[in-house]
Amino acid sequence: MGLEIEEREVEGITILDMRGRLVAGEEAEILDAQLVDLLSRGKHDAIANLQRVSTIDSTGLGTLVGNYRKFEQAGGALKLLHVSKAHAELLVLTKLSTVFQIFDDEKAAVNSFFPDRNVPHFDILEFVKSEAAREKESEDATDKPQNDS
Repeated sequence: MGLEIEEREVEGITILDMRGRLVAGEEAEILDAQLVDLLSRGKHDAIANLQRVSTIDSTGLGTLVGNYRKFEQAGGALKLLHVSKAHAELLVLTKLSTVFQIFDDEKAAVNSFFPDRNVPHFDILEFVKSEAAREKESEDATDKPQNDS
């Protein structure tokens, strides 16, 4: 499956709901073109919703980073929403978790563009740890023999 992007707006902030893979080739080019188009239309604040993105490779990551800088230079911001555990681990490993603002809640992500609004902090390291613990619990539960008394 390629990459599909649906654009919507919430309180003047553009949200890109992506579905598919963000990888080298046409997929990364689609996202790059969409983000460049946003900037050309004067839309300098955007959120990339990664909830339905199954895979991100180095080129996909590079596309996000390159456009992050373009948005910043235009006086805006590109933020990430709904990263999976695998995406979070990649962002931590590459230290990009210190570059991008990352959110697990759309309202918090939108509110982050407004300085007068309260925005709860999303701790990506805590997220990765909690997801790993949840996976371990799930594995332990399936490994235990059932008692047929």
